[in-house]
Amino acid sequence: MAPANPRIIALFDVDGTLTIPRGEVTPDMMQFMKSLSEKITVGIVGGSDLPKQEEQLGEGIAKVFPYNFSQNGLVAYKNGELQEIQTIAKFLGEDNIKKVVNWTLKYLADVDIPVKRGTFIEFRSGMMNISPIGRNCSREERNDYEKIDLVQGIRKNMVAAMQKEFSDLGLTYSIGGQISFDVFPTGWDKTYCLQYLPEGDFDEVHFFGDKTFEGGNDYEIFTSERTIGHTVTSPEDTKEQCTKLFMS
Repeated sequence: MAPANPRIIALFDVDGTLTIPRGEVTPDMMQFMKSLSEKITVGIVGGSDLPKQEEQLGEGIAKVFPYNFSQNGLVAYKNGELQEIQTIAKFLGEDNIKKVVNWTLKYLADVDIPVKRGTFIEFRSGMMNISPIGRNCSREERNDYEKIDLVQGIRKNMVAAMQKEFSDLGLTYSIGGQISFDVFPTGWDKTYCLQYLPEGDFDEVHFFGDKTFEGGNDYEIFTSERTIGHTVTSPEDTKEQCTKLFMS
């Protein structure tokens, strides 16, 4: 069933916007989103791959709302139908992928933090996700690392070093979540998904996200000329802002 205002679309980040970081969406929040989709067109745009998105938002999430974009839109669904899959390996070539991986592992070997776990590089079809502590850390270790990172700027310093080392590859580095940052070809940020929203189809394109600061993984779409950007601090804040904007 078409929403009351189909020419208004709101796109939502996942972590920190619809869920707590790496947490699952609450039944109450999902019910709110379904109610919202009766008022306007709703889309999801996350940096993680679809299996991770399903862990957080539920199995079959690509078919729940009209638009679903995982890996910033490199995997795109419209009305439950797959539109496209693009890959970083195809774009960069294996030799360049190998250079980045080898350099990253050497760099992280010299990073001194209290705890290191596993999965320091997660290779996704559209990006590489790099984590100095390792993605296998517990929630408590994740929270502790974030505090250290905010003080020492571990991810920020590593990004600066990579920008210098790989200046010829045309890569963008985006710090998101608590423990990692994404590396992807320039232009493959969340604005990539906007190509699936023809300008003639929508009067307003809203975006809601928590990492909207410069360097955050919501920044480019938040500041895009095509979107009306909204910074949120939690799922509750998302709900509150959307209620005022669209439900009254």
